[in-house]
Amino acid sequence: MKHAKRFQSLMLALSMTAAAVPSWAAETAGAVTEYSKATGGTGGPMVNQLNLQAPATAIASEIYSLHNLMMYICLAIFIAVFGVMFYSILKHRKSLGHKSASFHESTAVEIAWTVVPFLIVIGMALPATKTVVAMKDTSNADITIKATGMQWKWGYDYLKGEGEGITFISNLTTPRSQVGAPGVAPTEKRSDTYLMEVDNEVVVPVNKKIRIVTTANDVIHAWTIPAFGVKQDAIPGFVRDTWFKAQHTGVYRGTCVELCGKDHAFMPIVVRVVTAEEYTAWADKKKKELAALADDPNKTWTIDELKTKGEKVYSANCAVCHQANGKGVPGAFAALDASPVVNGEKAAQIHVLLNGQKSGKFPAEMPAWKQLSDTDIAAVITYTRNSWSNKPAENIVQPAEVLAARK
Repeated sequence: MKHAKRFQSLMLALSMTAAAVPSWAAETAGAVTEYSKATGGTGGPMVNQLNLQAPATAIASEIYSLHNLMMYICLAIFIAVFGVMFYSILKHRKSLGHKSASFHESTAVEIAWTVVPFLIVIGMALPATKTVVAMKDTSNADITIKATGMQWKWGYDYLKGEGEGITFISNLTTPRSQVGAPGVAPTEKRSDTYLMEVDNEVVVPVNKKIRIVTTANDVIHAWTIPAFGVKQDAIPGFVRDTWFKAQHTGVYRGTCVELCGKDHAFMPIVVRVVTAEEYTAWADKKKKELAALADDPNKTWTIDELKTKGEKVYSANCAVCHQANGKGVPGAFAALDASPVVNGEKAAQIHVLLNGQKSGKFPAEMPAWKQLSDTDIAAVITYTRNSWSNKPAENIVQPAEVLAARK
């Protein structure tokens, strides 16, 4: 009974000490006026880093504190348990004349080893639950951004808030000369941001709540920025969300953390946090660039860009008749899923959209959609040719092809 009481007192004292230490540690890590200084200027992991990245959000600071708290509690349990064990082994060994006690049960010990672990678990669970609940609260966001994972890049759509309508694809920019290949050594020195640099960064304002909505086009990916305390799976056919509120300007780096194929290591995430004024200027500039590109029929689009844009055009103009699943309405509107026109030569589908069609099979004719831009028509055709069960040989249409068909 005496040893049980001592053990219980020791555990409570160690737990109280451990609870005080991580708060200090989190404050030290979080008190970074310029985040880049805390990461050696990379915005990501540092060489020989031994702990979590310096937190850049309140949630990340809480995670940092919880991590340390759990580590200290485990350390205290380790020291207490093994301390008692080794003390008993050394001080009560047979060579010193001690004899083993013979008893069957002890009510005090039974209560102690039931109550003490229960209190420890509760002490660990309460702060962890509070943080987990806060991590899932995506309400009242200032800006909502959709992040779409695809093999092997990220697509971003600014859905709500300042910058609404901005859309782009983010690709790895680390040159192959730094990467090398199986059996082939790299020919160029690797940079400090090796495999963590992109052509189009996600730009957000500081001290604003940013909601990230995640999904995927093909397999499971995961959108992760360690400094924000954010890791959210992007699952095909599902919409998940998370959020962050960066407290410091700077560049933050992460990557896909779900094994998604052979180039899994080549789809980094880069978020640039700027002041409110800088963000407004960036958003205005980006919108003008996108508007100019959308009106330029000579731009060559990637298939992923066309599919992303085409899905929006289809939802706004085509889904009401042909349905979101492409099945159409039997006896009223044609199905695009498994359609011979959609799976046939692309010139025929371009002709239908530009000039309409009266097949006689349905009471209503397919109207002409000349009012859509060349880019919109190219995008929606590409989307239908790569959706549902459709797998045509000619699966992509460029705006220049639609422009040529208008003449």
